[in-house]
Amino acid sequence: MNVFTIRDIENLCGIKAHTLRVWEQRYQLHTPKRKASNHRLYDDEDLKYLLRIAFLYHNGHKISRLARLPEEEICRLALKVPLAGGADDIFINHLIEAALDFDQELFDRVLHNIILHMGLEKAVPQVIYPFLHKIGLLWLTGNVVPAQEHFASTLIIKKLLVSINGLENPPMPQPGGRLILLFTPQGELHEIPLLYMRYLLKKNGQPAIYFGRDIDLESLCHYCGEKSITHLYFHLITRLQRDEPSLYLKKLQEYFPTQQIVISGKIGLTFPDQDPLVRILKSFEELQAFAKGQ
Repeated sequence: MNVFTIRDIENLCGIKAHTLRVWEQRYQLHTPKRKASNHRLYDDEDLKYLLRIAFLYHNGHKISRLARLPEEEICRLALKVPLAGGADDIFINHLIEAALDFDQELFDRVLHNIILHMGLEKAVPQVIYPFLHKIGLLWLTGNVVPAQEHFASTLIIKKLLVSINGLENPPMPQPGGRLILLFTPQGELHEIPLLYMRYLLKKNGQPAIYFGRDIDLESLCHYCGEKSITHLYFHLITRLQRDEPSLYLKKLQEYFPTQQIVISGKIGLTFPDQDPLVRILKSFEELQAFAKGQ
């Protein structure tokens, strides 16, 4: 059983700890367990319940009414919220519930419905990335074991691979045309953003080579010596173990002085982009533009 503090609940539900305390005192909303020090404690079932409460509250339901409803009615109301206004939150919450319970059937079904409802292009930045961020918060606070994060990531990767394989292969690049090498640097193991870019490029008919994750500079040099690579693309979330990000970029520029280096991701935003051969993709729109060859 996972155990959460009120601060964990605040981060995951988007409701301030002070507000949660007020709701508990004023409306007797879900009185939590207490430690010997009198600090509040929440378990998996508490989190699931409060995620639904927060979702309904953010979609216009009054907390005074929600506090009086049984849990079965809370579940029923959450399913009745029109998806156009609040699909993202309810989908994210369903994925969290499925991941906490290692429920593969539920996770696959929810993920399928997300993609069916939104399309993969929107589903990844609007639902999958926020979900992974929340799972990451749970992992950092010791409330999710690595197996649960791995469970969710593996199922998402499987869905991305199926979607990529379902697209037609782009034409071979013409002489002088662009050819993009996709990779993550050594020490960066997050593969989902890389697969997402692979999907966008393939959908837009852009030739690209998927080189994989955790790639050392020597391997990059060897491959680029054999192929006419015009762009090196990577997505960076992790602070690299061996090099600071800025030093890594400097090494790339030294090894590949003629290729354009294209970077996205949270850590990637810290890179300088004054160099015309360095392009920082700072938004979903910029990712799309690059994938379309713009």
